[in-house]
Amino acid sequence: MSRTPELVRTAARAIRFMEAGDITDLEDYLRRQIRPDGGFRGRAADSDLYYTLFGGACLAALKRPPPTAPVRRYLESFGDGAQLDFVHSASLARCWAAMPYPFSSRRARKLLPRLEAYRSADGGYHAATPGAAHGTVYGAFLAFLAYAETGGGMPRPEALRDSLEALRAGDGGYANAAEMPGGTTTVTAAAMLLRKWLELAGDPRAAAALRDCECPAGGFLASTRAPGPDLLSTATALHALRAADLPPARIEPHLDFVESLWDDNGGFRGHPADPLTDCEYAFYALLALGSLYEG
Repeated sequence: MSRTPELVRTAARAIRFMEAGDITDLEDYLRRQIRPDGGFRGRAADSDLYYTLFGGACLAALKRPPPTAPVRRYLESFGDGAQLDFVHSASLARCWAAMPYPFSSRRARKLLPRLEAYRSADGGYHAATPGAAHGTVYGAFLAFLAYAETGGGMPRPEALRDSLEALRAGDGGYANAAEMPGGTTTVTAAAMLLRKWLELAGDPRAAAALRDCECPAGGFLASTRAPGPDLLSTATALHALRAADLPPARIEPHLDFVESLWDDNGGFRGHPADPLTDCEYAFYALLALGSLYEG
């Protein structure tokens, strides 16, 4: 049976900032993203498994019932996932784990061995290349979530630690390749969360790298070289800092930034110049708001 993942629990706190009409508008937007085959649309018009994961997570965070029967039909169309890459295999496993049906978690766990093909020689996971020499933070993060949300036991979780440390950048943050001079916000945030989940010591250098990307007017930059803040960087940074008990000194600028990305169609854009909205950004808006809630 399904369990509520940590990220969804955090995103659910967003409703404390939202009025009833706001929740309804966002729910309506999400339901309009459901395609005839039961999946949620991605950036294009067709269903996408990755975005279906986020669409379902949004509805769960809003405490709204998901369209379980259509989504189940969509998930069943992928069979055992033999044709899927790492990202979509992890997405399918997590989608099945979220379904409120008997044996859904068992079906999800059957997909986990597919992720092990992407285990890297250094003990991590590479999100694109099977059997790579070195893993990426992104690959490790997706693998950890898939194992945690399905209730499966990750083989050799301790091996992720050395793989992570090799990806520390020169500024104290993390990057998806070794020996980079500077990290990126999303990768650094993911590494901080992985360290917490692996019960490692706190990481003040990584937290400082995230703080360096905080904009006084609200939002976080993708890196210190980015021209302006974006929603993905903002949500991941806020969540990682909240998990480390290091919330921002002022929440109002970040609330204003997230609200500025709320489109008239009910969804959220990824940054001020982005013309499109999608389910992933809707979830990251909720995650950002939920990470700002102090109750």
